[in-house]
Amino acid sequence: MNLRILGATTARILRQLRHDRRTVALLVVVPVLLLALIYYMFEDVPGIFDHIGLVMLGVFPFTIMFLITSIAMLRERTTGTLERLLTTPMGKLDLLFAYGLAFGVAAAVQASIASSVAYWLLGLDTRGGVGLVILIAIANAVLGVALGLLCSAFSRTEFQAVQFMPIVVVPQILLCGLFVPRGQMAGWLEAISNVLPMTYAVEALQEVGTRASATGTLWRDLAIIIGCVIVTLTLAAATLRRRTA
Repeated sequence: MNLRILGATTARILRQLRHDRRTVALLVVVPVLLLALIYYMFEDVPGIFDHIGLVMLGVFPFTIMFLITSIAMLRERTTGTLERLLTTPMGKLDLLFAYGLAFGVAAAVQASIASSVAYWLLGLDTRGGVGLVILIAIANAVLGVALGLLCSAFSRTEFQAVQFMPIVVVPQILLCGLFVPRGQMAGWLEAISNVLPMTYAVEALQEVGTRASATGTLWRDLAIIIGCVIVTLTLAAATLRRRTA
């Protein structure tokens, strides 16, 4: 990778995000509104929001970044922008890691705002610190970016890109241990959950909820998420085709 090209591409993507008001609202406003909705749904049930709200701080960035990135990269492909970029000295990894960095910055803003609202306005209470929650949320968001980049290669229209949501995102939410502890699942379902990266993000957040300091399990889970990001970005790079003008 070329650091100068990486930095310039990251800045371009961030400028595009900043000028897209609907995307900014989806990144910043929607998670806060959904957290508030969950809070009022379980307002009269002690402890439920502390569990579900905490996990949602990781689920929302993953889901939103997957949706935005898959559509954004699809537009780059269908408008010919991607082909033009790849006829320049820019490498595949320059482009893909620039997306990861740009949306990582967006995720940091999103996670900071959502976590601030959850802790200081909605009364979320965890044993661990908010900094660890934000760190896990950012890692999960970048994972969503990587999967979105990969899935965009198999779509021809924005509608097809959205169709990957129930294939890639929903099963991970259902099997991550949020609704049913993984140990109580059927053996084959637990085996599937063990290879889904969202499982480790939820487990890491649960560690924050029940442990006052970072544990070995938390760092292991975070390392697995980062490893999944690197593998997925590498696979996504294989879907890009450099052409000459």
